[in-house]
Amino acid sequence: MSDTQIDLRYPVGKFDRSTTPHTAEERSTFIDQIAAVPARMREAVEGLTESQLDTPYRDGGWTVRQVVHHVPDSHMNAYTRVKLALTENEPTIRPYDEAAWAKLNDVRDTPVAVSLTLLEALHDRWVRILRALTADDFARTLFHPEHGVMTLDTLVAMYAWHGRHHVAHITSLRERSGW
Repeated sequence: MSDTQIDLRYPVGKFDRSTTPHTAEERSTFIDQIAAVPARMREAVEGLTESQLDTPYRDGGWTVRQVVHHVPDSHMNAYTRVKLALTENEPTIRPYDEAAWAKLNDVRDTPVAVSLTLLEALHDRWVRILRALTADDFARTLFHPEHGVMTLDTLVAMYAWHGRHHVAHITSLRERSGW
């Protein structure tokens, strides 16, 4: 891949887990990015036709519709994981099969507007919790069976990236397609 080519799987680059712990300023930036996801996602899909929503963002990738429904699914899990980490001692969280969830009928049959509304309400609650966390709270841990022990610091950074990552899937497709 040349320097000018973007890896369509990772339009904002891969998540770098190695940079924790974060400063208070970095955390604030990540929380601001999480707060911005619902509006950015809504803007990304505004005016798309049903056919465009059913277009994969890359060969072999999910459709725009699947991406829009995936983000609140994923972020609901993240919100719950934050609450578990804040209320339990290093809870073991349950992974889920994202690809299988993306094939369920609710993803196919539910208008994207429903998931956009869900994302707005979820992020309102999630950001309220995140903005109230202390440095000690960000050091709290959870155990992910596939990724090991993770701090809330890492989780927040990862989901700030995750939202930007999936919005960019849609916006880069629109740009490439001239939509």
